[in-house]
Amino acid sequence: MAPKSNKAPKSKKAPKSKKGGTVSEKKKKLSKIERLKQQQEEEEKRMQEEEEARLKAEQEAAERFERQQIEKRKWEALVEKDLQRRTDELEELYLLEKCFPEAEKWRKEVRVLSKWDHYIECYGTPDPSVAPEMNTFISLWKEKRNEDINAVMKESKLVLNLIEKLELILLDTPPHELTDEQVAQYQGSILELRELLHFKFNEATETLLKEASSLGDTDSGNMETIIKDENITLYIWANLKKNPKYKKIKFGDTQVGFEIPKALATSDIAFRIFHTNYDHFSPLPVIQRPEKPTTIETIIEDSAEKETPKEEAVPEAGAEEATENRELVTSSVTTTEIRTEEASVNFTKSTTSLKEEAEAKKEETETKPLKPESISVGPMATLPEKSIPDAITEAVIDEDVVDLRGFTPLGGIYHLNILQLPPQCKQVKGWTIVELISGGLQAFMYPPDIADDVSETENPYPPIEVMIEINKNVVFFEKPMVARWDSEGKGWRTDGFVSLYYNMKERIVSFSVESVYPITLIQDNHIHMPYESWELRPLCLNEAVLNITTTFTDIDIQIKDNQCMLAAVELGDDYELSHLLGKWMTITSLIIAMKQTGFNIFPSEYSHVYVAVNNKDPLVEMKAYRQMALLASAFSFSWSKWNKQSGPEKVVFKASELLQKEYVEDNEWSLYMFNGERAQKLKINELSEAFSEELEDDTEFHSTLYHMIKDFTSEDALQKIRHSNYLFIDAVCKLLLSTRVLTYS
Repeated sequence: MAPKSNKAPKSKKAPKSKKGGTVSEKKKKLSKIERLKQQQEEEEKRMQEEEEARLKAEQEAAERFERQQIEKRKWEALVEKDLQRRTDELEELYLLEKCFPEAEKWRKEVRVLSKWDHYIECYGTPDPSVAPEMNTFISLWKEKRNEDINAVMKESKLVLNLIEKLELILLDTPPHELTDEQVAQYQGSILELRELLHFKFNEATETLLKEASSLGDTDSGNMETIIKDENITLYIWANLKKNPKYKKIKFGDTQVGFEIPKALATSDIAFRIFHTNYDHFSPLPVIQRPEKPTTIETIIEDSAEKETPKEEAVPEAGAEEATENRELVTSSVTTTEIRTEEASVNFTKSTTSLKEEAEAKKEETETKPLKPESISVGPMATLPEKSIPDAITEAVIDEDVVDLRGFTPLGGIYHLNILQLPPQCKQVKGWTIVELISGGLQAFMYPPDIADDVSETENPYPPIEVMIEINKNVVFFEKPMVARWDSEGKGWRTDGFVSLYYNMKERIVSFSVESVYPITLIQDNHIHMPYESWELRPLCLNEAVLNITTTFTDIDIQIKDNQCMLAAVELGDDYELSHLLGKWMTITSLIIAMKQTGFNIFPSEYSHVYVAVNNKDPLVEMKAYRQMALLASAFSFSWSKWNKQSGPEKVVFKASELLQKEYVEDNEWSLYMFNGERAQKLKINELSEAFSEELEDDTEFHSTLYHMIKDFTSEDALQKIRHSNYLFIDAVCKLLLSTRVLTYS
């Protein structure tokens, strides 16, 4: 039987449709049609969505345009309303701000009356402002010779009082009331009194040292004494026995002392540490002088143009206000000086259109910023043409020279002296015999000129170690620099110290010097700047407190009528500030006292070089302070973080009425923005995510800050504001100008 062949099975053919073609081919054709249909549907859907989006966008644009038109019409209505009442508001503000020239008139009368009182009371003390009296006083004291230390200390109180009065005259008197001759006379008297006072203390020291042998210590045989009053402390040691065993000296129970090398311990010397609480080495502050009349007239016109719309006639009051603004002059102490002349008010109703208002605003924006030579507002003046950093760099080339614009001596001066011991008095048969040497108190040269044959490996004249105590009536918030007086360069220098050691807990500073100089401790002038926050808070009628929080402390300055006091400061118990805390004084005196204690929160005209500040238009800032002062009896004002974001032409701060409660709650504050010509209440608050100038709902804006805040003032608050004393308003304004809280926080 034949074998079967292995044939491959025949593949099945795909079924054919009646019209021909396989089923799979048909499915492919159908799926392709479906895809095309699907794509067509998607395209139609996309086009429909695009059309809907276009229609929606057009609708939204139309709605947005409509809202913009509504907002524009609303804004135009507010602008028109503001323009209609602008003249009335400026007129009322002008009448309210008459308190500033009235306050200056009162101060002038007080100055005249004090001179008359001094004349009729015949105290026997000279009037420091009268040159013949001062010359007579100085000549008579010079003629007195060989006065003892007690007599000189007694007379020094009068001399220091005269110097203080002269300094206050220069700082408190408006510049236009002082002639150049008077300024030169007062400054000359100060320098002459300084020099004479130091000469008298040297003379008294010589008299004391001549009697050293009778005042010797029983143990060491050397004289060691401390003489002290509220102004000076004299530590003096006389080396009578020349015993090298006594090289390290410590005065009494104090930490003040020194350690001298053997070469001095075996010499006829005296060592003096003369600590004065005053600084008679540093140069006198520069007294600003009034500008030329031509410049003043230009600024009056510029200020009047900014105050009035383009078609509005410039009233005489506006010129007077500009002149008053010019005289807000500050040197180291900011003082508000306003002319007392009066002018009639003749305001013309404004008919300026919105277009003209915009054009006037544009022209104003293009105007050059005010310069110090144009309008003098002390530290609020803008930078001069030559940048101040360059000027400072040129003035202080040597890095060891202390820049007194940025740093200041604090705690007085420590005069270190090595003196030749004068011949001692001898008792002979009931007579006291002493050898007289011409030339007065003589310094002992140390180190002397070193001979050529002296070995270079060993210095026979090693440094002198000195230990000093920091008084408890001054506060150093950081470790101070130690500086010495350079008599040739007439300045303080930080070189020349071999070693330095600080014990701030025990308030001790020790250092080694190769020679002796006047020594002082230096602190940063701007250690408290910029401020972390501030708040001006009313306490009652004509009484308020300004709180300033710095990196190191919290300071409260209380204002009552025309006086101020340091009410509270956060410090430990290791300080004695009875001379300052709770003492009522004038603003100028308070500023001087706070600076001398270490609480310098008063910027100078150079402070913006050393501190990162919120640069603000000086004129806007000044107007804000003046109008805040008008409301200070009933409203609290405070720092806002948005002030930095608002730009240099605007200031932003918080405000709230405060009558019954002690403090304003966080949710009760409102934000206000002011650019010198327009004030508005802002919609944002301190917790908002971004800065916006959007107007608060249902509010308007006004031409003055006073009238803006007045819209939200109760009747009780209005009564307080209307009954505020003009001296209180002026004092608040001067304090705000002195601290410049809107720029330095």
